[in-house]
Order: sequence, then structure tokens, then C-alpha cells
Amino acid sequence: MSENEALRALSGQAVAIREEFPRPGQRVAWITIRGRHGLNIVGSGELRTLAEALQALGQKNMHRALVLRGAGERAFIGGADISEMAALNPVSAREFISLIHACCEAIRNAPMPVIARLTGYTLGAGLEIAAACDLRIAADSAIFGMPEVKIGIPSVVEAALLPSLVGWGRAREILLWGRNFSASEAFAWGFVQRMAPESALDQAVSRAIDELLSAAPAAVRQQKALMRQWEELPLKAAIAAGIDAFAAAYETEEPRAYMHAWQTKPKQS
Repeated sequence: MSENEALRALSGQAVAIREEFPRPGQRVAWITIRGRHGLNIVGSGELRTLAEALQALGQKNMHRALVLRGAGERAFIGGADISEMAALNPVSAREFISLIHACCEAIRNAPMPVIARLTGYTLGAGLEIAAACDLRIAADSAIFGMPEVKIGIPSVVEAALLPSLVGWGRAREILLWGRNFSASEAFAWGFVQRMAPESALDQAVSRAIDELLSAAPAAVRQQKALMRQWEELPLKAAIAAGIDAFAAAYETEEPRAYMHAWQTKPKQS
């Protein structure tokens, strides 16, 4: 199966995958989530398909970056399907929430950076999936929230990332009060790293990709893998892991090539 055939095989009703080549030989994959009801609401079928696509693209490791977006502009992901959740029992609830975690885990374990393109509503499961991404770029009109407590359930799985992203105080407000918050608040709190008018959102994503492509590809992958270790290691072990990663970088010619290019590039006056 060719690479193009493999990508087409990953695409389906729930997700669409396309490739871009911003620079010669540099691949970027765009994953579009096609949820329900015009707000990209996701049920177990959509979540399973998304997790499988993310896992497969991560294993193929052909791309410098993945961009995750929702179909249309009304939502990134407007949340999980309440109709399906209302029929869950303790056993099926565990299975359902594990699908959301599988999507987030696939994003966090992907060797390349994952960028969330956020427009319209990003709620509940959508916010957890966005939180798992490495970079979040939002339209200035975007709306965020974790309304789970308002429908009788706690926010779980990758909602656990929120304290490290926005601080414990903001995380408590988001999760205990369940109120929506604006893109400007998300940006001020540090949940969103970049913000742009909706009309300029794709340009902002393209600019982030271009900046990423100027860095050494193996070094970027090493850095993401190392940061995943840092999240779970005590400080002494995290530093030791960094020493190992630094030494391992020299097993390839990439440091020498990029340092030589840095030393010989024309100096700006």
C-alpha cells in the first residue's frame, strides 16, 4: 500500500486526513474531525476512529507536524454525545471515557508536535483533546468550557492537564463552576498560546508550522519525547534523562549539520 493509499484508508466519515508540503520533502498532516449536529459532537464511533487515525499517523512517523481541526467553523469539538452518555452504566462509562483518553494519549505520544486549530466551541471532551496538543491556536471568537458538572459528571482524563496549563486556581474555577470562557481569557490564562482573528487563523497556523520546520526534525522529536518524561519524573531523574537525550542527539549528523549552517549563515547587521 502506498503512503497516499494509507492516508486515504485512515480517512472516513468521522475524520478526514490530508497532507501538505509547506517545504520540499516536509510533510504536515491535517486531521479534520467530522462530528455531529454541526458542532462536531463526538460519540464512541467518532472517538474510536479519531484515536485509531492518531495512533496510525504517530506510528508512521512521516510528518513534521499534525494539525487537528474541526469540520467547519462552528466548533473544534463541541463535546461528547450527551444522548449516548445518558445511557451509560458503570461498565460502559469506563469504556466510553477510555476512548477520550485514547485520543489524548495518542496526541501526547505522537513523535511529532500536534497543533490544535480552535474555532467556535471547544467544550468538554474537545477541551481535553485540545489540552493534549502541543500548541493551541485559537480564533479570537472561540469559546471554551468544561460543563460536565452541569450534567452530573466530573471532568476527568486529560482535564488533569489543566492545573499545569492554567494553574490550580483557574483549573478549579473551570471545572467546579463549569462556566464557559472566552478566547481572550484562555490566552491570558495560558491555555491558548496564540490567538488570531478567525479570518487570519489559518495564516497563524501556517506561520507556526513554518517556524517549526526551521528547527531540526530529530531534535524536535527528541524534545517532545523528553518533555513527556519530564512530566512524570522527579527533578533529578528528569535532568539525567536530559543528559542521555543530549548525548543521543550526537548519534546522528543532525547537530553538526545544523550547527555548521548556524555558524555560516550571513550575519544580520
